[in-house]
Amino acid sequence: MGLYDTNKVQPARSSDVSSLRLKESHVLTDDTAAADISGTTLRDRSQVSVEPRVLIVEDDVSLGKFLSRELTLKKFSVEICLDGETACDDFQKSLYDLVILDLNLPKMDGMAVLKHVRLSQPRLPILVLTARNRTADLVLALEQGADDCLIKPFSLLELLARVRCLLRRNSASLTTSSRVGDLTINREEHWVLRGDRRIDLTLREFALLEYLMSNVGKAVSRATLMQEVWNTPFDPTTNIVDVYMKYLRDKIDLAGEVKLIRTVRGVGYVLSND
Repeated sequence: MGLYDTNKVQPARSSDVSSLRLKESHVLTDDTAAADISGTTLRDRSQVSVEPRVLIVEDDVSLGKFLSRELTLKKFSVEICLDGETACDDFQKSLYDLVILDLNLPKMDGMAVLKHVRLSQPRLPILVLTARNRTADLVLALEQGADDCLIKPFSLLELLARVRCLLRRNSASLTTSSRVGDLTINREEHWVLRGDRRIDLTLREFALLEYLMSNVGKAVSRATLMQEVWNTPFDPTTNIVDVYMKYLRDKIDLAGEVKLIRTVRGVGYVLSND
């Protein structure tokens, strides 16, 4: 059952509320007027509670309030902004544990916001909400740095499950650096070295290498890589995993070097120095 159908949330666009920025640390009642809270400012990091901090970037006021209310009931600390430019400003002022991002935003499109955030916060979990259901749009969002995508209308239970999954994955204890042979990856500072050679990787290539590095010596299937790196079910009609693996191999394994990334016929790929 879709969220709009279940809760009868009527969409309201940001044009109805000029430059609204909403902070919510309690449950909003249905008759709370957005204009009454338009002057609220975001909290400083020093005032943050132990609750996970979620920023909702959504210009549909009714939907934003609904999500804020439900997440607050689940012990999340929630803030909302209604346009892309404000969201980018907020990322400079505050730290968040997760972002729920709409793509159709005023002032700055959600895709542009994704690119902006990923430049400074490559590990911040971002869940994209979108009414765009074309595969090309979803793939583009994932390529720009989204960790997951959810198509509107959606189930609230599914959204909550995806939020918890992203937070759990991001908080999993990972050593800052890992090494296989002469290949070193630093997750915190987002760099890769092969001997003394620094390797520049895109966000997707880095995520792919990071997953292989976390499973050194184990054959990882294409379906697993699709799920873990692209956050989407495996589609046997696409070769996107193989394409990106070639990009990664061309950068990691140069001529004359020991081949660390290898194909496991009929399975997928393995990172190994054996």
